[in-house]
Amino acid sequence: MLRRATVYLEPRIHQAVKIKAAQMDSTVSDLVNEALKLSLREDAIDLQAIRERKREPARSFEAVVADLKRDGLL
Repeated sequence: MLRRATVYLEPRIHQAVKIKAAQMDSTVSDLVNEALKLSLREDAIDLQAIRERKREPARSFEAVVADLKRDGLL
């Protein structure tokens, strides 16, 4: 069941979304729903990766940079 929500968009974003929706024969609501689903899905993937890597030993930024320099990547 769909729920109504009021969302305030910047004018230029709103115009771009309206144009895209028209080009895709879709609605602004459909595009916003898909964008939110994608964002939430990405967050869930990130959180899962964090949980999976929780027990990995921490490395300092300096150590990572030193390795990159040693390997000729920086």
